[in-house]
Amino acid sequence: MSLRTLPLLVLNMGGEMLYILDQRLRAQHETDDKTQRGGWSEDDRKRVLNDIVRSMFSKAFMEELMKPQDLYSQRALRCVLTRLAHTSIMRLNPASMDRLYDLMMMAFKYQLLLCPRPRDLLLITCNHVDAVRDMVKDSPCLINQINDAQRQILEMYTPLSDGELQFIRQTLLSLFRDVHVRVSIFLKEKIQNPDGRFVLPTSGPVPHGSDVPGLIRWFNSRGREVRRREFPSGGCYCSSLREGSFDVAGDRVMRLGTNMYCTTSSEDARTSDSSKNTCKTKQQASVDPNPLAKEELNLLAKLMGGMEVWNLASADGGVKVNLFLSEQEEDDGGISSGGDAPAFGVINIQATQDHQVNTELTRIAEELLVQQDQPELPSNKGDDLLAMMDEL
Repeated sequence: MSLRTLPLLVLNMGGEMLYILDQRLRAQHETDDKTQRGGWSEDDRKRVLNDIVRSMFSKAFMEELMKPQDLYSQRALRCVLTRLAHTSIMRLNPASMDRLYDLMMMAFKYQLLLCPRPRDLLLITCNHVDAVRDMVKDSPCLINQINDAQRQILEMYTPLSDGELQFIRQTLLSLFRDVHVRVSIFLKEKIQNPDGRFVLPTSGPVPHGSDVPGLIRWFNSRGREVRRREFPSGGCYCSSLREGSFDVAGDRVMRLGTNMYCTTSSEDARTSDSSKNTCKTKQQASVDPNPLAKEELNLLAKLMGGMEVWNLASADGGVKVNLFLSEQEEDDGGISSGGDAPAFGVINIQATQDHQVNTELTRIAEELLVQQDQPELPSNKGDDLLAMMDEL
């Protein structure tokens, strides 16, 4: 595992987090429902973004982030990003944080899979940083912070060889190996399958410095070409584009790492009315209830203790924000509800009123509650970074 993976992971996922927050706060500001609690103005949106950027690119945070260290676990990484999101006046409720984290992971995973060369991972990071800089362009102090952080990133990673950068890329991919969340934007563009796996393209420009596949050449001992043969490459490839700039400011050429929500916001706004009408039509058409739904919900509530779960969820007295207010906005935000996915096989589970079974389930539930109340074991991974963030 590479010891230089964490800075790229946090900065890229932090950039995706800012993309989503910016898009969702804009959507809440533009909504016509003025009765919603906690409406966000344009000034509030800018304040939230500025506070998060100030914390993410602060000198203390970057110094701790740039230290050689092992890659965090999913739990520790989520804790860091959650605290980053909560360094502002905004408090996300658990459901919104779950959706936000899933979107961040899947967006960055897609960029890693389509990264043409290991060195292009730096261009993806630069695209994120450039977009964040544009979000806070009205604050010269924050722009200076971002420029300093970007210089540190380029100074650390530019001298690395392609093999070292490929090792970093493989380390990042191993972190998202079992993550297969369906995202509506990817599903609409036909770049993700209903099972959550991405579709790799077999067309487009080849990586910089590479030849278009489809030709085999033979050379003699003197380096002269003596034979060539063409073969079908299985795709429609073209010559590579020019190499992107690795400077603080420049043309990155590649689009991976840019804000994909900007290109879809205008289209979603134009089709919002027709989408709402379509949703109403589908709801009216599905008047026949699922006979298994009630039994499954009753069984789930009995096994897991639904009332206790709701009480625990409302125990936090902080001010929370729901970024995904409705099914339509949830689709616009990116998490797919799976309505258009093909039907999969359903296993029907029947629960009998067996006293012995109920007693065993009660014992298991009590053990789960006891294990949940136990304090976590001390861990050094990420403790310094989290402790430093508490002081921000």
